Amino acid sequence: MCPTDSPPTPGVPLPGQSDLPDVRMSPPPIVRGEPVEVSDGVYVIPDNRIELVPNVGIVMGTHAALVIDTGMGPRNGAYVLEQARRLAGERHLYMTVTHFHPEHGFGAQAFKGAATIVYNAPQRAELHRKGAAYIDMFKDLSPAAAAELQDVELVDPDLVYEGEAEIDLGGRRAVLRAVGPAHTGSDQVILIDDRVLFGGDLFETRIFPIAPYFPPYDVDVDGGGWIGVLDELIALDAEIVVPGHGEVADTSLIRDVRDYLDYVRGEAARLRAAGASADETAAEIDKDARARWATWERPEWIGFAARAFYDSAER
Repeated sequence: MCPTDSPPTPGVPLPGQSDLPDVRMSPPPIVRGEPVEVSDGVYVIPDNRIELVPNVGIVMGTHAALVIDTGMGPRNGAYVLEQARRLAGERHLYMTVTHFHPEHGFGAQAFKGAATIVYNAPQRAELHRKGAAYIDMFKDLSPAAAAELQDVELVDPDLVYEGEAEIDLGGRRAVLRAVGPAHTGSDQVILIDDRVLFGGDLFETRIFPIAPYFPPYDVDVDGGGWIGVLDELIALDAEIVVPGHGEVADTSLIRDVRDYLDYVRGEAARLRAAGASADETAAEIDKDARARWATWERPEWIGFAARAFYDSAER
């Protein structure tokens, strides 16, 4: 079990079910399918646009392999480990996660003792602070999610880094970079050979960005920081971009997400200055954003982003 530096955030409550995407009737959040090679030696197990399933990365070198994200709970973690072992054979395994949220990292227990687990220091701290509360919150999303989290254990990393770390996999270089706070307080991106970028939920394909803004319990999402991070990632000009959810894309995906967040920031500031309340601001932005980005899914997240930007104007 993961030791805690401080008590977990008490009772991070799930906002009203009507405020969030309703996943109760969605397929079970199970990682399925075989890894697909998206670049030389870089594989992705696609999420197939199933709620609470991430894109999982497996990166192969000549003497080691790196797994990026695990899926939610021990069953998903065991499946990802099985697929990684099938590709890697006897190569040494490393495992890391893009951020601490349950669907991305709460299958880590399957890798304990089977791989070297690497997190940045803020990731470990955020896991300690919020992990137990997020288990409870995600269990409330649906019976299927609760089933996957039934026997979950929070796992500490074997190695912790500050800022940036590089892993030589043998003929392939993985750079792990701490870039939060943005989507969470401790986001991480992974750049493979300067050409393939894994960004977790910093960007998603045709999905409104998830802003987990649940005051007063969790307010670590940083909209301005998020936009700044996306500017830095656009400048990397990666050939292939692997989002946390949705189809693999290119750098234009990051620009799309950046433009949306910048729109919400600008509108929230304008409406606040005009005297609109937080609820009025969220409602107006929601209406306009649904029309502007009509092909995007999970519009329920628009209001959370609007309120986060609205409240950040006070700080």
